[in-house]
Order: sequence, then structure tokens, then C-alpha cells
Amino acid sequence: MMKTLYVGNIPWSTTEGELEEFFAQHGTVHECRIITERATGRSRGYGFVEVDEDQLESMLEKTNGVEMEGRKLVVNEAKPREQ
Repeated sequence: MMKTLYVGNIPWSTTEGELEEFFAQHGTVHECRIITERATGRSRGYGFVEVDEDQLESMLEKTNGVEMEGRKLVVNEAKPREQ
């Protein structure tokens, strides 16, 4: 089963490919998406990464607070979307 990580404080210039590559160093990444502004297409500075459930804790420990392009990432397990 897959779990979703919330990733905050992503550097503005980071692409989804770069974010996926960063997390893939620590485990299997199934999907990666950076949330963007609708009007401009510019990154909003956060995104989501889907990983295997059994790798969740390890990924959190290895990535939360780690610096990426001068910014410390904030990584948590994503909360389910409210309807």
C-alpha cells in the first residue's frame, strides 16, 4: 500500500523531476507532484510524494529538515483530504 508525504518549503526553482530524484535516494517513489498557482504556473513551495507504506518512517527520518538548495524541507505524512 502507498502513503503520501507532504513536502513543504520546497525551493521555488525545483522541478518535480528533481524532487523525485531527491526522494528516490531514500526509497521507492511512485508519484511526485509540486502544487502550482493556477494563473501563473509558479510553484507554491509545497508538494506531495507517494511512497511505499513500509518505507514511510525511514523516508521521514532521512528527509525532514534536510537542506535542498538552501532551504530546509518540512516533511510529514500527508493528512487525508477533507470532502
